[in-house]
Amino acid sequence: MTYRIINITAMKLDTCEALADELAGYDSLVEVGIGRRTDVARALVARGCRVTALDIYSREVPDGVAFVLDDVTDPDLGNFADAEAIYALNCPPELHRPIRDLARRVGADCLFTTLGGDGPVVPVSRRTLPGETLFVTTWPGSEG
Repeated sequence: MTYRIINITAMKLDTCEALADELAGYDSLVEVGIGRRTDVARALVARGCRVTALDIYSREVPDGVAFVLDDVTDPDLGNFADAEAIYALNCPPELHRPIRDLARRVGADCLFTTLGGDGPVVPVSRRTLPGETLFVTTWPGSEG
């Protein structure tokens, strides 16, 4: 029997870098539900993006990342006024619609990853990245 050794740390780093590379095309982004995993936001700032992290709980964020206490199910739209993209990592299904609807209201793109076993509950196109699938919401008539 042959065993394959997988370097989980390297996989996570590759995934973080791939996500940051995909999202770095936007100048201004909002990360919904940043929690304690701040690597992608940090990587985006390093690429010259403006990033605002949003959570329903107060969180520490890396230097260069702004933080806002808000809830996407009842948002203060002013927190999203300049966002070109709203993204969420490991987004639970119950937040797919609220985030998509919010992005549409403020004219931003909506992108998210899921917890793996969860599929998207809104229409999406898929971008396959190392170790992750990035879902991009689509609307009828959009090219996704």
